[in-house]
Amino acid sequence: MNIGEAATASGVSAKMIRHYEETGLIPKVGRTDAGYRVYGERDVHLLRFIRQARQLGFSMAQVSDLIGLWLDQSRSSRKVKQLAQTHIGELEQRIRELQTMKGTLERLVQDCHGDNRPDCPILDALGAQPGCCAHAESQA
Repeated sequence: MNIGEAATASGVSAKMIRHYEETGLIPKVGRTDAGYRVYGERDVHLLRFIRQARQLGFSMAQVSDLIGLWLDQSRSSRKVKQLAQTHIGELEQRIRELQTMKGTLERLVQDCHGDNRPDCPILDALGAQPGCCAHAESQA
């Protein structure tokens, strides 16, 4: 199948397939005499694997590690579990950061009158020196 068909079958855009190939995440595939890429079911399966790992928020480096583990039939599931647990920790940290951002924005929105006056605490906070909102963020 060509790249468009592989993209449809895998749910990964043709642009991302090319990117994955260029970065070495997936092996280069064969080409026709006219230079078109030719993908097989195994390639599509790998692309689906990548898509699902990316949907879970794994980084490209982590996806590469997961592919290596997936392809290694003598792997230890301990390694896969450790990688997933590390990712959970990263997600938890990101959630805390997002909750802090949300709390800060909620306080700024609450302080904004939202009327015809030009003064706006949201814009003031965005234009302030870094660390200006440490008090607001520490309360989150």
